[in-house]
Amino acid sequence: MRYYTQQANQAPISSDFGGRPFVIDINQAAMSNTDFRSALWTGDHLQLTVMQIAPNDDVGLETHDVDQMLYVVDGTATVQMGDSADALLFEQPARAGSAVFVPAHTWHNLTNTGQSNLVLYSIYAPPAHPFGTVHPTKADDHD
Repeated sequence: MRYYTQQANQAPISSDFGGRPFVIDINQAAMSNTDFRSALWTGDHLQLTVMQIAPNDDVGLETHDVDQMLYVVDGTATVQMGDSADALLFEQPARAGSAVFVPAHTWHNLTNTGQSNLVLYSIYAPPAHPFGTVHPTKADDHD
């Protein structure tokens, strides 16, 4: 079995290391990510992705069949959630250090309200995207 540890001074990761032991500075990995979404670790029961959202852009209104946790590493956002796409009755601000928990089957969106990229990582349980997913831009997100 191969093991992998990301050191602080190494280049950004561009591969999915799921299925094997893995240690990483997640904040650094999220900050060095240049893609809209990139899967760093996809296992049978959990997935880690890193994301960068441009100013005034958003993740995109969506729902999953899985639970999700998002962690804002840098930037500010508005979080919206609800039981349907046209009834997002939950709205809260989020900033660096905020953790956002999204129950399965909940419609949700994060909108970047800052002047620079919104940097975050997301954990899905179980995975929501195929192993090795990379979406360089939001337009490439068509899982």
